[in-house]
Amino acid sequence: MTNKRKSYRFTFFACYAGYITQSAVNNLAPILFIVFRQQYGLGYDKISTLILVNFITQLAIDAFSIKLSRMISVRSMVSSAHFLCAAGLAMMGVLPLVMADTFAALLCSVVVYAVGGGLIEVIISPIVEAVPADSGSAKAAAMSLLHSFYCWGQVAVVLISTLFLQTAGHELWYVPPLAWAVLPFVNGIVFTRVRIPDMPSEHEGGGIKNLMCNKAFLLILLLMLCAGASELAMSQWSSLFAQNGLNVDKALGDILGPCLFAVLMGTGRALYGAFAKKINIYIALGASGALCVGCYLVTAISDNAAVSLAACAVCGLSVAVMWPGTFSLAASRFKSGATSMYSVMALAGDLGCATGPFLAGIVCSVFQNQVGESEAMKSGLGAAVFFPALLILCVILIKRIKKQKTVQNTDKNDYSS
Repeated sequence: MTNKRKSYRFTFFACYAGYITQSAVNNLAPILFIVFRQQYGLGYDKISTLILVNFITQLAIDAFSIKLSRMISVRSMVSSAHFLCAAGLAMMGVLPLVMADTFAALLCSVVVYAVGGGLIEVIISPIVEAVPADSGSAKAAAMSLLHSFYCWGQVAVVLISTLFLQTAGHELWYVPPLAWAVLPFVNGIVFTRVRIPDMPSEHEGGGIKNLMCNKAFLLILLLMLCAGASELAMSQWSSLFAQNGLNVDKALGDILGPCLFAVLMGTGRALYGAFAKKINIYIALGASGALCVGCYLVTAISDNAAVSLAACAVCGLSVAVMWPGTFSLAASRFKSGATSMYSVMALAGDLGCATGPFLAGIVCSVFQNQVGESEAMKSGLGAAVFFPALLILCVILIKRIKKQKTVQNTDKNDYSS
């Protein structure tokens, strides 16, 4: 690491904590779904709506942040994002206790922390990308390491929250949201002090309008959508699936489902970061998609609870490279690196994060009265196999465009010589 890069050490630490915050925003509520269902009578349709509202709100913020980044500083943007996350998590722990309509209380909380989560997702990746690096592979490694902290955050959220609920009881479900609100509040203060790198101009590399006319970039956006859907459909539903679909104890289901999912996803991202120089990103993404297809199919088809849980967990490994790998692929092919490019990519990713788990929940809700809860949940997760399958097709098409461009450039060079 160069001396200049070392001067951003605390910036990196704050960014890592930001992704742990992002993980808390996305993964705490699923741990509490069983509580909301049992104590407040929320059906699968309302639970699906909470997931959808979270990511649709983040999606809207992704779109708005393109203009917002031109209006306020990066520092103000990232600090405000953390304070909003803190407020939303605190509201989740308080509003359902004081409002008559629990669902409305949860919706209000979700909207507030989703605004903060959307801003975090948009701004932190370009901050890390803008820190000086010796090579493109070094930046890819840094990006993968950053995204691995989302996974370690998910592990912490699931383990700590589950163990607390197991020991203290479900009656104190409101304590974890209040406790997790402390992290973004403190990190928001930290971001007011750390060094922020100079961000690339929005017009470098031709600007976002030119990118939106590029076939390869449009396929990358579709790739982001599939990555988000493939990851979140499993991570959002695995806890409830383990308990109601496989009849596994809540604590054991959380540990063997979403927790092990996050451990393997974090491990995969750490390994990708360590060996980024030696890995062909197209092969990595294609193999990830194939493994993910297998995991969803096994989860949906297997009658063995242990096998289904294992498939849920291995799915974490299969999606590990998808999100950071797509960011790195875009950064290497399109050199602008401006906030707007990451905003559009985050928008596509959040659209996937919304549609993947929502599709699974709606399919589950439709089949619940026909085939029973267990089979309905398997049907819902089985429907989500569409996304990793589409991801594989996108990788093939992007690779083909790259080959065609290489051939065209070679022909031009031969002609000019």
